[in-house]
Amino acid sequence: MTLSGRYLAALLVAGVTLVPIAFVVLGGFRTNAQLNADPTGLPSPWVLDNYRSVLGSPVFWRLMGNSALIAVTATVLTCGLGAAAGYALARYRFRGREGVYTLFTAGLLFPLGVASLPVYLLLRQLHLLESWFGVALAEAAFGLPVTVVILRPFMAAIPGELEDAAAVDGCGRLGFLWRIMLPLARPALVTVAVLAFLGSWNAYQLPMLVFNQQAHFTLPLGVAAFQSQYSQDTAGILAYTALSMLPALGFFVFAERRIVGGMAGAVKG
Repeated sequence: MTLSGRYLAALLVAGVTLVPIAFVVLGGFRTNAQLNADPTGLPSPWVLDNYRSVLGSPVFWRLMGNSALIAVTATVLTCGLGAAAGYALARYRFRGREGVYTLFTAGLLFPLGVASLPVYLLLRQLHLLESWFGVALAEAAFGLPVTVVILRPFMAAIPGELEDAAAVDGCGRLGFLWRIMLPLARPALVTVAVLAFLGSWNAYQLPMLVFNQQAHFTLPLGVAAFQSQYSQDTAGILAYTALSMLPALGFFVFAERRIVGGMAGAVKG
């Protein structure tokens, strides 16, 4: 494929990705009458009432707080446990090491829908239903496979001479992990952190499985409840949806370069 063909393909992919986002964001600045008359048109005039109504709702901020708490906790658990597992699988030699790594790799093929009932029963036995920590713990468990798959080759590519030099200076294995390995693996850590955060922020099935009380709902559940309650207010639904996705979208755009670097390093490793 020629260079111009690649640019054209990239533009087509970007268009397919950005057009729905633009429709949602711009739709929040329109009235229902404008949407009914011309669904694909631009706001004329621009209306701020939909966004003001959502931003002025205490329910929206409660949902965002719930989502942020769960997403941050799941990200910390995923990165912490994934870094420890990736370090052990990359730097330690023990019987069954490749088998353990294969299990993590196989976890990429294990969808949440298949595990819904076992996860629900396990959380019930642990008394973690209606608990934000139960959701974060389950999300971290499902995020570990991709985390380990990215971190292990990245950590394995770091020269062993660094570990030998650190050992000569009196640095133990945990000290080497904390002081040398994690700083050097920062691009990969940022990558898995962003993936874990976005996966948790956008999660719908797990929170729906665990939560019954609306006070515990996350933003995806809140958007679904808002759509059911105000099904005729299309403009309001679009504004609610746009504000729900903007934090995660902004976080992704901010960390995009580090994600590319982390994935490239993992592939090279």
